Order: sequence, then structure tokens, then C-alpha cells
Amino acid sequence: MTSIAYQGEHASNSATVAQRLFPGCTELPCVGFEQALDAVTLGTADLAVIPVDNSTAGRVADVHHLLPESGLFVIGEYFHAIRFDLMGVPGTSLGQVECVRSHVHALGQCRKVVRAGGWRTRVSDDTAGAAREVAELGDPRHAALAPPAAAGHYGLEVLQAGVEDDPDNTTRFVVLSRDAEFAPLEGGPTMTSLFFAVRNIPSALYKALGGFASSGVNLTKIESYQMGAGLNPSCFYVEIEGHPDEPRVALALQELSFFSSEVRVLGVYPAHPHRLEERNV
Repeated sequence: MTSIAYQGEHASNSATVAQRLFPGCTELPCVGFEQALDAVTLGTADLAVIPVDNSTAGRVADVHHLLPESGLFVIGEYFHAIRFDLMGVPGTSLGQVECVRSHVHALGQCRKVVRAGGWRTRVSDDTAGAAREVAELGDPRHAALAPPAAAGHYGLEVLQAGVEDDPDNTTRFVVLSRDAEFAPLEGGPTMTSLFFAVRNIPSALYKALGGFASSGVNLTKIESYQMGAGLNPSCFYVEIEGHPDEPRVALALQELSFFSSEVRVLGVYPAHPHRLEERNV
């Protein structure tokens, strides 16, 4: 049985995605994203399922910083429609609510209902954890913004369903593994995740990325960060559409390597169908 580490508690969105991708898996809830990655690195879990981007709130986890240092590989991606219900202890009415608890990203994705209710907010470590806190408090003045599954799991009552601001609210998750499982070249649309550090020369980044433009390779994500203090060259986490064995991608990577002190492929995995759906809209 596959064991899946994720940040959060049972009945969270991460838990739902883990079960959707790996039905019947053993769940390993973790306090933070770094702990979830460590669980895979140390062999406590087989895989980790981590949210990386939300269509409303932007970046969720600092995978661009954690992944290159973890030694793990991206082996898959999944786009999950995010739904939030406002829930409280049984018998609670909306008029009794004074404070709403949830993860900071969930609060940011449900601003309209919070503003309309005039409620105070309190940040929790996790959306499902907020539901657990409300259940433990047993106080009708406190409610939680949490995934629909959390209400039944923690014995709460849904006060208002579907309160997310954007009905198309979507979070992208990635699946991380200790072992590289690169998708085959002929297996359909592919994504590639890369880490690189530019050489300390003028216009290094411009020149390093130029190969993607001239080769017609679509760059879908780029995150930068510094390693260490001082004037060290920047490091980058990027995601591109395509397979490293495609001639156009191979040519772009060759040019990237010329202007970089280090280049690492962190994953070659099937593109989720949601990408094609978005492109065809």
C-alpha cells in the first residue's frame, strides 16, 4: 500500500487529492511542507502530494526552494477544483458567528463572504485543522472555512456552502518521489521541471533563457531565489512544456547549460489534461 505524505490534516484538500490519485493509500499528515518532503527523503512515506499554485492566491508552497535541496523528483501533477464551505458546531446560525478560522490562503480565497459577514478572522495551520479547532471549541461564535469533507469528518454543520470567491478556483498539486520516473518521450504532452544557477556574468539570465524563446519552448513557471548570503548568482526553478529528448527542448537546454554553472532536471512528467482544457477555452 502506498503511503502519501502531505501538509495538513485528514479531510484537507491535500488529503482528498492524495486519495484521488492513490485510492486506498495510507495518509501521513504533516505539520509543514518541509516535513512532508522530509518524510519521503527519509523513507517514512513513499510519495508526497504538495500544492504549489492557486489560481486565486498564487504560490502556495515554496517548492521552488525546497525541491532542489530535497533530492526529490516531480513525477506528476494534478489540478484540483477548490471548494470551501463555512461550517460550525451543530445548531449554529450565521447570526451567532463572530470569528472565522482557516488557512491564510483559504481566507484570501473567501474574502467576499467574510467581508459580508463582518467577521473577525483567525489563521490556522490548515483548512481541515480549522474545522477540527472549531469542533474542539464547541462555541457557536467560531466557524471554519474548510473543504466540504471536513464537516462530516469533524462532526460540524455546513452553514453556507460554496463560499469561495471564484467558482473556477483551482490549485495545482505535484507528486514528489525519491526516484526519478521520467515520462517516455512518446507518452503524450509532457512537462519538465528544472533547477539552474546562472554564471556570474553580465546578462547571464537573458542569455540562458534565450534558447527557450528561439527554440519555441513554452516556459510556464519561473521562480528565483538566492543560495547563501552575499553576491552569489541567483538560482532558478523553472517549468517548461516539452520533453528533454525533443530536439527543440534539447537545443534550449544546451544553450541554458552554456550560460549556467549548474543545471538539474527535477522531473519529466505527463501534463495534466487541465492544461489542454485551459488552452482550448
